[in-house]
Amino acid sequence: MSNMPESKITGIIKSLNLLEEDMDSLNKKAEDMKKQLNVKALSEIDSLLEKTREMATKEAEITINASKEKATTESAKITQEGEAKVSDLQSKIDAGFDEAVKNVVSTILKT
Repeated sequence: MSNMPESKITGIIKSLNLLEEDMDSLNKKAEDMKKQLNVKALSEIDSLLEKTREMATKEAEITINASKEKATTESAKITQEGEAKVSDLQSKIDAGFDEAVKNVVSTILKT
């Protein structure tokens, strides 16, 4: 190497320095790109999480409303059946009331 002229060695060193600077620049750009991708990924995760929550909320509302509707229908049916039974019982009481009063009066008068 001592046979090479100094200007060639200086040129090679300068070229190597430029190459090193280029590599440092590329490494910095790669780090910046990693940071940007990380920010983008976190943003996308937040967006998807929000969409998932919205979908889950809508699905829950649909399920709750369906259950509420079913419960309301069942409640109305039970109420109607109960009212019918009370009405039937009241009719039986009314039908037998006079007879019951006669039996009580008769029993009291016999004593």
